Amino acid sequence: MNTKANILDIAKSTITMESKAIANLVNLLTDDFALAIELIYNSKGRVIITGIGKSAIIANKIVATLNSTGTPAIFMHAADAIHGDLGLILEDDVVICISKSGNTPEIKVLVPLIKNAKNKMIAITGNKDSFLGQNADYILNAYVEQEACPNNLAPTTSTTAQLVMGDALAVSLLKLRGFSSKDFAKYHPGGALGKRLYLRVNDLSSVNQKPEVTLDATLKEVIIEISEKMLGVTAVTENSKIVGIITDGDLRRMLSKSDDISNLTAKDIMGRHPKRIAEDAMAVDAKEAMEEFGISQLLVENEGKYAGVVHLHDLIKEGIL
Repeated sequence: MNTKANILDIAKSTITMESKAIANLVNLLTDDFALAIELIYNSKGRVIITGIGKSAIIANKIVATLNSTGTPAIFMHAADAIHGDLGLILEDDVVICISKSGNTPEIKVLVPLIKNAKNKMIAITGNKDSFLGQNADYILNAYVEQEACPNNLAPTTSTTAQLVMGDALAVSLLKLRGFSSKDFAKYHPGGALGKRLYLRVNDLSSVNQKPEVTLDATLKEVIIEISEKMLGVTAVTENSKIVGIITDGDLRRMLSKSDDISNLTAKDIMGRHPKRIAEDAMAVDAKEAMEEFGISQLLVENEGKYAGVVHLHDLIKEGIL
């Protein structure tokens, strides 16, 4: 039994079964879904999502997705709710109850309490005729014919269906709110994804040293500047404007070609068409430019004047590359 082929067959069967169940959710959508979205969108309160067992784990994930996409949400465990946590629910909150059967003891105790408080309730359930389904204001049908578990017991396909229904809720609300990449960055400032959306070149270059020499700087002065500023490069400037660039590579190539270096100046060594970027450009734009030109540094400008250097290592350190 434990051959690679048999194991792969089991995995393929599981994925196929779950994918078919998810595809069928499209056929189960009704006007209740649209009405539920409008209810949440127009609500002055938060979304409270509750469940028990594996449905509680799915509820936590949906809460996280809603919070990160502009819809305030809180998880409330169905068992804890009837032992004090019901106080989480405020007057204008919308409650989403998640339960495959819709008939668990905890749900049967909790649902009347929510209704007595006059909060609107949305059910995500695989049994629209259940106690939960009959008492909810709106039903999101997450019915699945069979669990992927061979005994049809372990929540597998059903929890996947619940998760997908939650994603459909979150994306619908996201689009209604016009939630943009800038908004996303505001909610994810610490992650690499957020940094791609808000970090600017100046945030990186401003903490670096600023290597700079004039056109008539001697070779020794150029080498010292590059070495001391530790960025492998120096800008060549005139009246605060960039006129050239000298890299470690330029120095090596010059030394291999020149027999007499005693009178060389920055003007003789520099590259005259350096790649540059504005300091208010996005850091991800610097990354793309470095990749396009196969370089590891960009000179930074502020209103046409030399402002510093952004290095490939800066991008790596911030997780952008």
